Amino acid sequence: MNGYNFKNKTHSFMEIQHNISLKKYNTFGIEAKAKQFAAVHSADELKVILEENKENKKFILGGGSNMLLTKDIDALVIHIDLKGKKIIEENEDFVWVESQAGENWHELVIWTIDQNFGGLENMSLIPGNVGTTPVQNIGAYGTEIKDTFVSCEAMGIENQETKTFVKADCHFGYRESIFKNEAKNQYVITSVVFRLTKRNHKINISYGDITAELAKNDITNPSLKDVSNAVIAIRQSKLPDPKELGNSGSFFKNPILLKSDFEKIHQQFPEMKYYEVSETQVKVPAGWLIEQAGFKGKRFGDAGIHKNQALVLVNYGNATGQEILNVSKSIQETIFKTFGIHIEAEVNVI
Repeated sequence: MNGYNFKNKTHSFMEIQHNISLKKYNTFGIEAKAKQFAAVHSADELKVILEENKENKKFILGGGSNMLLTKDIDALVIHIDLKGKKIIEENEDFVWVESQAGENWHELVIWTIDQNFGGLENMSLIPGNVGTTPVQNIGAYGTEIKDTFVSCEAMGIENQETKTFVKADCHFGYRESIFKNEAKNQYVITSVVFRLTKRNHKINISYGDITAELAKNDITNPSLKDVSNAVIAIRQSKLPDPKELGNSGSFFKNPILLKSDFEKIHQQFPEMKYYEVSETQVKVPAGWLIEQAGFKGKRFGDAGIHKNQALVLVNYGNATGQEILNVSKSIQETIFKTFGIHIEAEVNVI
């Protein structure tokens, strides 16, 4: 393991490691190696390592929860490990919370609920770190990051300049943002600010699963904690714990179709489930399509589809990223042949 001392002596010694396993840094538990690896714990450290490695290829790594590694990373992997959260502003109705990018998402959600701050409870137990949540515009059970997002600080990878992105700058869509499109691989998010409610919480229990879980526990007037507990119970019943079974949560996006196209497909498959998104679009549950195509619970060596949730691809132990990718492609091809619908991967394939 070789050390690397930065030329800028005002900064503490930082070590770049070589040929490091990334197995514990990705929730799929895929064995892949980083040619070089360094963890940064502050924006200053991030700035230095970017400045001192301008000529090197770089790969930014957060919580590793939304990626599938299919090969070794022939680059300097920079692990964003910035910690800390604080209240930066508040009034009688709202509180503005700033979280550093390396904070665990679920732990932040639970912290906000413990303070009786509302807005994130429906997104309990989503794996990953705070810094990557705006990239995907993560969401669950009727809420998305964009609903509470105020801004994020991001550092330019090429020029190390800090830029603030407000909500309008981020071009949020369904599992989409500027960071996945126009600004892809250009910035590292270092912190995120959320505006949360202190009173008059907007409790969202519009999803039937949440309603059923609350009813099961005889809860008619749910608190933030009740909603969070319901979401956790639902997710635990459907989704495997990455610590026990490698996975990245939902592998595919739910396809959004024009109503005119959907109506033709629906005539052929009248039992197909769907949700109206707008006057012109409907969303079809990808999990339903995958289950109907017979993939739920199937196993191909150590790669497979989870028995309780067809949207989740899993690593039973020693699957390679390529093996999991091959399973995903087989699913996509079968869905298209069967239903004429293309389903996109939500997970970033590396």
